[in-house]
Amino acid sequence: MESNCRQQETSKLVSMCIEAATESAAAVETWRRQSRTLERMPSHLADALLHRLLRRRLLFPSLLEVFKNNAEEIDLNGENCVDAEWMAYLGAFRYLRSLNLAHCRRINNSAIWNISGMTNLKELDLSRCSKITDAGIEHLLTISALQKLCISETCVTSDGVARLCSLTNLLTLDLGGLCVTDSALSSLQILKKLQYLDLWGSEVSNEGAALLKVFPNLSFLNLAWTNVTKLPNLFSLAFLNMSNCTIHSLFKEGCRAHLEKLILSGATITDVHDTFLNVDTSCLYHLDLSNSSAPSFFFLPSMKAITHLNLSGSLVVDDSIEHIASVGANLRYLNLSSTKISSAGVAILAGHVPCLETILLSSTSIDDTAVSYIGVMPSLKVVDLSCTLVKGFIHQDGNEPDWVPSFSALQNLSYLERLELDEIQIHDAALCPLTSLGRLNYLSLRSGILTDASLYHASSIPRLNYLGIRDSVLTDAGLVSFVPPTMLEVLDLRGCWLLTEDVLSVFSQKYPQIEVKHELVSSSTTEKRNSSFLSPAQATSRGLQYKHKLGPLRSDLDTFLDQRLKYSKEELLSLQFSTASFSTSTDQGNQNHQ
Repeated sequence: MESNCRQQETSKLVSMCIEAATESAAAVETWRRQSRTLERMPSHLADALLHRLLRRRLLFPSLLEVFKNNAEEIDLNGENCVDAEWMAYLGAFRYLRSLNLAHCRRINNSAIWNISGMTNLKELDLSRCSKITDAGIEHLLTISALQKLCISETCVTSDGVARLCSLTNLLTLDLGGLCVTDSALSSLQILKKLQYLDLWGSEVSNEGAALLKVFPNLSFLNLAWTNVTKLPNLFSLAFLNMSNCTIHSLFKEGCRAHLEKLILSGATITDVHDTFLNVDTSCLYHLDLSNSSAPSFFFLPSMKAITHLNLSGSLVVDDSIEHIASVGANLRYLNLSSTKISSAGVAILAGHVPCLETILLSSTSIDDTAVSYIGVMPSLKVVDLSCTLVKGFIHQDGNEPDWVPSFSALQNLSYLERLELDEIQIHDAALCPLTSLGRLNYLSLRSGILTDASLYHASSIPRLNYLGIRDSVLTDAGLVSFVPPTMLEVLDLRGCWLLTEDVLSVFSQKYPQIEVKHELVSSSTTEKRNSSFLSPAQATSRGLQYKHKLGPLRSDLDTFLDQRLKYSKEELLSLQFSTASFSTSTDQGNQNHQ
């Protein structure tokens, strides 16, 4: 116990030191010349310090030299400033084991020449570095210790892929998005240690897939968006992705593959029985059949270990729910969005999913009756009821009042953290029960009939971190009087066209810790927070990215302005100058609904 306390105190002290060392450019200058002291820094502390400098835009090429004798892992993913100069310094790192250069657009063949011959480099990620070609592969062949290589979405051809056969220590090879042919795959048969192979979007056919059996340790295989329709017996395989493929049979007869994770999203399944015939489903915990053509789900009851089930956009109907309920004991994630299930189907699930944490029902025909069944799923943390017939009230015959808030049923969900209610006809009064959800930290609302009263209800949800009230008739008066929950970090008010720029600006200044999203709020505020840490090259790059975003923003603005078309001139004036109290708004919401 005492040792744990000491470790925690040491960890806090180290964090404080790193924080102080990366506080500003001046702070960096005070310690960067102490090279002998820095050389003795443990590798994990060097990695942490380097990462913090990068995040705060205080890292520049010459500063890298300080870390050349101790840093082991460097992640530069998406850093557009990284170029040949950076690589020249990185090439001198004696103990570098892992280097991530994914999406670094300035990295080209000559840049990676600097790391050729590195003896300790085991992991290299060049994904989406579009300037890398077959010539660059020649430099990589000199790094004989490589165990992980990612070159997906580069300009490497099938000939370049074939040259990788000399990297015999490879365990992980990501060739996603490359034109890998059967011939190139045949050249890689010498890579007997291979465990992870990603070939999505390649030109591999059934003939090439037959060669996969030569990899005795292969546990991960991605063949999405290929012409492969069947596989050989792969006894070691645990993960398989054949999304958007036409599938005849996953494996040959006589092989019962012990799959743990299977993704067939968007797949055309010619025969469901043959597809799963040679799959041992006793260990399968993750199944994704979203947007697939599977006509029935009779095979589900044998998958007792399943915890993650994605059937969104599939042919699931209420009659199929019994098959899902039969494997509900261990189910933790269930996605039924964009299916034809109704509240009756949700009723079948109730009582059979004691461990379910996430249920997604958007774009289905469920109504408020389903909410009462959702309320008896005790472990739920995430619920999505967007684009459904849910309105927030349910009619009860013989009771007073006749209409009661349906969300009262959610008060039984003591673990609920995220609730999405976008694009449903919900009134302010329906939100009142949500104030008692003690763990709710994410609430998304999008309705043209919500008013200032919705802000009043949201202010009483104690742990709210994200609040979205979009396309609603919020007024300046409502925002001025809004007292946000103390933990709120994001307030999304896009589409609330009655709000003015001045009031939004005043709110942002009053609550600087809250990020306000609205068409009249520029993202320049966020840019200014980081501008002092940007190099000129980075600032220019960020500026170009911001200009690129103006296109989509203009499209959003058009939708934002069109909200006015829903109202007459008299209604617009009434809304603009409305000063009604929140209680009055709530009462009117009740009356309008009834």
